[in-house]
Amino acid sequence: MTAIAESLYMIQRHTRALLRQPWFVAITLVQPIIWLFLFGQLFKSVTEIPGFAGGASYLDYLMPGVVVMTAMFSSGWSGMGTIEDIERGLMDRFLVGPLHRSALIVGRIVHEGLSLVIQALVIGGIGLLLGARLEGGAVGFGVLVIAAVLLAFAFASLSNALALVLRQRESLIGVNQFMVLPLTFLSAAFMPLALAPDWIETFARFNPVNWAVEAGREALLADADWSLILSRLVALGAVAIVCASIATGAFRSYQRSV
Repeated sequence: MTAIAESLYMIQRHTRALLRQPWFVAITLVQPIIWLFLFGQLFKSVTEIPGFAGGASYLDYLMPGVVVMTAMFSSGWSGMGTIEDIERGLMDRFLVGPLHRSALIVGRIVHEGLSLVIQALVIGGIGLLLGARLEGGAVGFGVLVIAAVLLAFAFASLSNALALVLRQRESLIGVNQFMVLPLTFLSAAFMPLALAPDWIETFARFNPVNWAVEAGREALLADADWSLILSRLVALGAVAIVCASIATGAFRSYQRSV
């Protein structure tokens, strides 16, 4: 119970820090809405391309991709808080105390997951207002959120691990930018893989971002393939666990270096 209580404390700490930055909260909510609106309008005619099998409208196809992309962008910056704690000396205080190392990483990644749930609900509500159809209903949308949260857990864990190793904001920003955009475009977030080059389709099979997109998009269909959805969720869960283990190991490595 001690580890759970300490994790809850860390979640509350990160949440309070976020709420003290109202403009940042507003940006995190407005940015995905802009993506949904602009991308939906810019690419809405791609459904007329022969071979596009994304549903009645591009907005229906796009919304899962925007939720997943939001998960990547938001959680990828999680390590910036860790670097700030290092610079202010807070991390050293945590590590010399009896605090469980797992609470440090669990607190941050669960906080990212909770923030993403709010963002996903906003995106879903705006999508409905713009005319998106959720044939899978609340259950289907819930699966999309779960897939995105699992991906956010993985990226937040890696971001914190990198922060503990690199300890420089500029380096973390560079790595984050290097990872997020390529992984997004090497998936079916914006375009069916059937219309992409063969090498992108091959890479997407091993891309966790694509797993999250496929699981969420499939769940929103009226006749969803639940075997595919479950396989993708299990794979995402395994990746999240591995990444969390890496982050926890990075905390122990950092502790030995100070």
